[in-house]
Amino acid sequence: MKYAIVFQTKTGNTLMLAEKIQAVLPKEDCVYFGEPNETALQADFLYCGFWTDKGTCPDEMKDFLQKVHNRSIFLFGTAGFGADEAYFDKVMCAVCHNLDETVHVAGTYMCQGKMPVAVRQRYEKMEDSPKKQMLIENFDAALEHPSNADLEVFVNRVLAKNA
Repeated sequence: MKYAIVFQTKTGNTLMLAEKIQAVLPKEDCVYFGEPNETALQADFLYCGFWTDKGTCPDEMKDFLQKVHNRSIFLFGTAGFGADEAYFDKVMCAVCHNLDETVHVAGTYMCQGKMPVAVRQRYEKMEDSPKKQMLIENFDAALEHPSNADLEVFVNRVLAKNA
């Protein structure tokens, strides 16, 4: 089965996940690896990855997902605000709204990802409050992600889909 790995990354987090897929699947079956491009639609199976932008995937990924028909896909993503499965589920649900009814979602995975330092600097300028403290603590926790444990869980889900 021919597959494509299509992803968007802003800080390198989603690229880390995409490279893990590439490392564990047969390289000779990969027909495309990179940013959203219609060339990827030649594949039988799509791995589509994104960073979280306002609670969903970026517009370029939305546009790509809307072009997918009659395929199976595995969606994966990263979010700076993380470690909350309910939030991850909400993001994944929003992303799935871009899919045609003929698309079969064979699996999903989301994890926290580190954010640019400018985000922490923006938080530091906020008025002191419990929310400010929570945002800074989340930023600091995100620096370790995707962690080796995140990557191991991800690889296991990818391989389980292929079993």
